[in-house]
Amino acid sequence: MSFYMLVDFGSTYTKISLIDIENGRLFERVNAHTSVKEGVDKGFEEALKKLDEKVNLKNLEIKEVLACSSTYGGLKMVGIGITPQYTTEAAKRALVGAGAKLIKAYNYYLKERDIEEIEKLNPDIILLTGGADGGNKDYIIENAKKLSKIKNIPLVIAGNSSAKEEIENILKNSNSNYIFAENVMPDVNRFTPEDAKEKIREIFMEKITHAKGMDKIKIIKDRVLMPTPTAVLKAAELMAMGTEKYEGFGDLIVVDIGGATTDIHSVSEAHKLESNILEGLREYFLKRTVEGDMGMRYSAYSAFENYREGFLSHDYSEEEIIKKCTMRQKNPEIIFQDEEELKFDKVIAENCVRVSINRHAGSIRKGYLNGHYIDFQDGKDLRFVKKAIGTGGVIINNKNPKEILEKIKDGENNKLTPENPSYFIDEKYILSHIGLLSTIDKDLAFKILSENLKEVK
Repeated sequence: MSFYMLVDFGSTYTKISLIDIENGRLFERVNAHTSVKEGVDKGFEEALKKLDEKVNLKNLEIKEVLACSSTYGGLKMVGIGITPQYTTEAAKRALVGAGAKLIKAYNYYLKERDIEEIEKLNPDIILLTGGADGGNKDYIIENAKKLSKIKNIPLVIAGNSSAKEEIENILKNSNSNYIFAENVMPDVNRFTPEDAKEKIREIFMEKITHAKGMDKIKIIKDRVLMPTPTAVLKAAELMAMGTEKYEGFGDLIVVDIGGATTDIHSVSEAHKLESNILEGLREYFLKRTVEGDMGMRYSAYSAFENYREGFLSHDYSEEEIIKKCTMRQKNPEIIFQDEEELKFDKVIAENCVRVSINRHAGSIRKGYLNGHYIDFQDGKDLRFVKKAIGTGGVIINNKNPKEILEKIKDGENNKLTPENPSYFIDEKYILSHIGLLSTIDKDLAFKILSENLKEVK
């Protein structure tokens, strides 16, 4: 028998799956606590030990080892553009689509205080955009001059290609670490992020592969293919689209609630009704948003601050809520057994989902055009999404995961949130592994994930 070994190095847990190739099934799955400070090799060794105790690895032929990682904690990034609605929004989408966490976005001309703030934020990468090809060059050139003062943060430039020569003349005489990518918005309302995303991914992978202890894991050398969020998005795309052999699920959403963030992945056409007029930058078929202020542990208090009424609608005083959220932030690795604390975890999770889906979904407004009232749509229409898949510990381990996932229907003020999806959970926590497997065998990846998704009613 031969097997694929799939590894996800997380900032909290390292997860390993063994895939039985001949019988097309998930053979075994284990996880162990990851300590980034001590070294990721420790968590991997512990997980491998657990796996060996179950299957005796010496008797198995491991055909291929593939890995993804978020042990670096996710790239912290700053995006810079011209207008918030267009180039700055394009910068945001390129960053998030590459598996990054956007910590700040800037518009128009950078000021000296902005440069000081960026240096204090100390992001892992800065993405500089601005101007359609052949269009306005002033903003991106002036901002490049300001950014040339920053020495140790990689700068990806993905704006007006007509300004490339002038920007290069500015930066080559500084000590800036910079790289050019194709314009993320070469024409008005046309979004082309792939080259910028690939440049960001390369920087991310360089950081991941140098995580403490990674060089000690010989079996993993050169086999970390992608950031974990990218692997999850690949799995979502596979499930929606299917393969030549298997019919896909159709339009879907993946809700991933973690300790620090809540990620929403949607796989669907952005514009559902021809009667709507689309405003703003057109959305992509594959969309991912990361809410860095909505999480179960590190971001528990900010989750409360973002949606106080959602917490206060339960039987808790504000004092109790603050105490519970603060305790979670101070002890992010805590796993509760107490029913009361598990109940409060569910409250946090429900509010994380509600806020995150409202940020992810588009909206609609009534307007008047050519003598007629018409609907103007801004962002992605998710009303007709067929399935929602939940992952993350609080969903997988909850007695009533549907009650958490149903919050994707709680749209605010004309938000285009899902109306009547069916609900599934990633019961074995293998979405990231399936994304890895899809790079070498889509049919096998689809079969295993569909067999291990559990519908909840």
